[in-house]
Amino acid sequence: MLKIAVVTDSNSGITQAEGRELGIYVLPMPFYIDEKLYLEDITLTQEEFYEKLKSDATISTSQPNPGEVESLWKNLLKEYDQIVHIPMSSGLSASYSTAMAIAQDFDGKVEVVNNQRISVTQRQSVLDALTLIKAGKNAAEIREILEAEKFESSIYITLETLKYLKKGGRITPAAAAIGTVLNLKPVLQIQGEKLDSFAKVRGKKPAKKTMLKAMQDDFQGRFAEHVKNGNMKLMVAYAGNPEEAEEWKQEIEAAFPGYEIFMAPLSLSVACHIGYGALAIASAKEVTVD
Repeated sequence: MLKIAVVTDSNSGITQAEGRELGIYVLPMPFYIDEKLYLEDITLTQEEFYEKLKSDATISTSQPNPGEVESLWKNLLKEYDQIVHIPMSSGLSASYSTAMAIAQDFDGKVEVVNNQRISVTQRQSVLDALTLIKAGKNAAEIREILEAEKFESSIYITLETLKYLKKGGRITPAAAAIGTVLNLKPVLQIQGEKLDSFAKVRGKKPAKKTMLKAMQDDFQGRFAEHVKNGNMKLMVAYAGNPEEAEEWKQEIEAAFPGYEIFMAPLSLSVACHIGYGALAIASAKEVTVD
């Protein structure tokens, strides 16, 4: 059986410690905060990130250094036969296209997966890759399976504040001002490519109801067959607010009885665009092997 390594980035929410436990390799996402470079989960903790965010520091995202990616792959191929590399969605970052360019020099030994995932759904792709490795699939087969199922996932997010959407130019200052006065809470979605608008409601409680209804519609509609087969996974993600997220998890458990719900911090690459206090519900089909 081929020995295959799995590489992802910290946008998956997988920490360096969890990566070691799973036997995978996690590239830390770089952030420039007031022009100083930080690496997620290495020189930048979740707590430090939100402190910087709240202090109105200038934060910008980047992608893993191409030289470091290439170096990691070369070192891994001294021990492994092939590599499956699972970066964040190509619709949200240039990480995928950069990895594809680097992979051209590796004679087919590195397969870069473009399965349009981020955060907890990207984490599920990593777990799926490990399942497929155990089933004896090679790197190319794993990439093909993960890409074929890339849209079998869904994320809905609501925000605490419109400040960061305004800061990033996603909404106008006037719209942000009106939204703040009216207590409008946008519900955003990630259905693959990008972070898009889904709905606008007044207040966080109605926003959570909207997200629950949206996921229930997904489960009864496009994911119905996977639900019937017991293949859907449910997740909760949050942005610096674990206590509120725990309450949100309980609401989801009540709405989806019988599901074991995984909870983790939202990817910082998403959090820097939407701010502290966001809540998300996500789902992804678990890959099964015959």
